[in-house]
Amino acid sequence: MQWRGRRESGNVVDQRSFGAGSIGIGTLIIGAIAYYFMGGNPVDYLAQNAPAVVQGTDSGSSQSATELDQQRKSFVGVVLADTEDVWTQQFRSISHEYTPPKLILFTRAVRSACGQASSATGPFYCPRDRQVYLDTSFFDELSNSLGARGESASAYVIAHEIGHHVQTLLGLTDEAESRGLSRNQSSVVIELQADCLAGVWAAHEKKYFDSGDIENIMNAASAIGDDRLQERSGREVVPDSFTHGSSSQRVAAFRRGLSGGALESCLN
Repeated sequence: MQWRGRRESGNVVDQRSFGAGSIGIGTLIIGAIAYYFMGGNPVDYLAQNAPAVVQGTDSGSSQSATELDQQRKSFVGVVLADTEDVWTQQFRSISHEYTPPKLILFTRAVRSACGQASSATGPFYCPRDRQVYLDTSFFDELSNSLGARGESASAYVIAHEIGHHVQTLLGLTDEAESRGLSRNQSSVVIELQADCLAGVWAAHEKKYFDSGDIENIMNAASAIGDDRLQERSGREVVPDSFTHGSSSQRVAAFRRGLSGGALESCLN
């Protein structure tokens, strides 16, 4: 995937240093102020990060980002910028204005308007504050544990979460939840539509894809299907318990958006 040297979104908020080790009081205060202007409660921020405070000079040496940290932030920024371009255009086509979300990078744990979450939760979108949350260590899990390799696979995960933001802005989540389906069935409908919306992003991203990138994305979609995850954990596959859809459903949903290349492809 060709992303290096391209425009990065200004909507990436890097909070990884705040959870990566001990921090100084000055950094804590600055972080609380920044959190307030992002729409969060600074008291919550202070409660979450105060245990990491160390007295003395706030040199920042314990927070220095590694080259990999910086590379991943840039990668996320480019992918987020591409989603902004795609959805700005798509919203204009239906006479709507797209408001991009913030994407929060964190380490180990984070507090959102939807509550406290750990890295084990995986990337998620919080509709209450309309922000995406991502611990970039998930990229390693995606590749090493789930066998979904390649940068395009990681980019698909981001595009899927942005799909949830698109659903929130257009009221599609509420629409799905009002169909009289069970909670799990509604969740599957919502998740598959987000996969379709990720396919729309990919249709416009193809000019930056290398050979095999689309296959890597579909492999990722398959790897995180509910049936595959249940099999991997040694459990019986129980379709009624699905919350995201089977591997085949997720791949089919992504393909639909990819082939349609427009928002309307995912509205049904």
